[in-house]
Amino acid sequence: MKYLLIASFFITLQLSAQSSDADVIKSIYSKALTDGKSYSWLDHLSNQIGSRLSGSLGAEQAVEYTKAEMEKLGFDKVWLQPVMVPKWVRGAPEFAYIETSPGKTTTVNICALGGSIATPNAGVKANIIEVKSLKELETLGRDKIEGKIVFFNRPMQADAIRTFDAYSGAVDQRGSGAKEAAKFGAVGVIVRSMNLRLDDFPHTGGMGYGDLPASQYIPAAAISTNDAELLSGMLSLNKDIKFFFRQNCQQLKDVQSYNVIGEIKGSEFPNEYIVVGGHLDSWDLGDGSHDDGAGCVQSMDALRILKKLGYKPKRTIRVVLFMNEENGLRGGTEYAKVAKSKGEKHIFALESDSGGFTPRGFSFDTEGEFISKAQQWASLFEPYLIHQFVKGYGGADIGPLKDGNVVLAGFVPDSQRYFDYHHAKNDTFDAINKRELELGTATMASMIYLVDKYGVN
Repeated sequence: MKYLLIASFFITLQLSAQSSDADVIKSIYSKALTDGKSYSWLDHLSNQIGSRLSGSLGAEQAVEYTKAEMEKLGFDKVWLQPVMVPKWVRGAPEFAYIETSPGKTTTVNICALGGSIATPNAGVKANIIEVKSLKELETLGRDKIEGKIVFFNRPMQADAIRTFDAYSGAVDQRGSGAKEAAKFGAVGVIVRSMNLRLDDFPHTGGMGYGDLPASQYIPAAAISTNDAELLSGMLSLNKDIKFFFRQNCQQLKDVQSYNVIGEIKGSEFPNEYIVVGGHLDSWDLGDGSHDDGAGCVQSMDALRILKKLGYKPKRTIRVVLFMNEENGLRGGTEYAKVAKSKGEKHIFALESDSGGFTPRGFSFDTEGEFISKAQQWASLFEPYLIHQFVKGYGGADIGPLKDGNVVLAGFVPDSQRYFDYHHAKNDTFDAINKRELELGTATMASMIYLVDKYGVN
């Protein structure tokens, strides 16, 4: 009987704790949906500042703006963490056409890939050869590639339900296509945009030349999915068509920029750190509303909401807006380097970098038992239609923190529309749904609350 009473007592305590947590989480969602700041902050970032490519004026203005907004929130500390970042500029708009015979051309939509060199001033015009993979280059060999433009036309896998899996399965041709094609004497590279739908928007993104000498660099551009289909169809009818493109981009010297950091000091374990963040830089074609203005404002608002509700965290919670995720990861690397040099103990890092869409849950990069712990919280999220608590990817910017102890978490919104906008000029504020953005903020704040209260062990 004694043991039954003790067991009943502990069950009552657990139910009481769950009830309390449910009430707190309900308050978080209510606050986010009725008094959220993420949408107005994103409006300013997108419409008053615009694109925020590393090293640009927009990036500098975004640093100043978000620092000032955090200072208004009354965090215990707000500061800028210096980091040197690459400065790549696009220059004048790109131009391209398909030539079926002398004087008979069809204009197509392209954009230079981030990190690419320019074409000569007069552009590049050559015969074009279509391939589906990097391995296919080796099969064709130098005889068939030298002097030509290589057209990488492997679509993202349409039947991959997890769209980031589809992206991972296709993006190597963008990242390494120019490097590999140059080894066989190609004079340029055109890559099908990383986009699951057919439209006229070319999608940029990072690429690199690896250890190639600069004398062997060749220009690389993305082509819209509609025009990739057109080009492929025309090649099937006439292998002798030519492709022309001109771009004016260049890589300049590294410049000074900053991670923007705000923190609320922990009351019981101030030397244990929880991080929530996104990357402040964006590509230059749109205004980076989904990638990753959304993640930045959600992270800021998650902390603001907890503070507004009077929650006193046990552990120190930081918002980190990382600079230079898109073309260098310098911000994430620098943050982890400084944290290590100071001996800071990070226990949990949450990144939002998958757009401002309807929240679905979280993926966790950890070797510990934290996933089982998080899954025990699933019932608390069920009223908000959150269901995903799985082992998986954390995030690029928090990745350098990985040390076998810290739990890395990725916020997972619905991704079916994400690649419609990713790295393209239609990634603009009008593509943001206010309610979806705020639901994401609340979901992130709720996870931070639970991790702070119960820890990761």
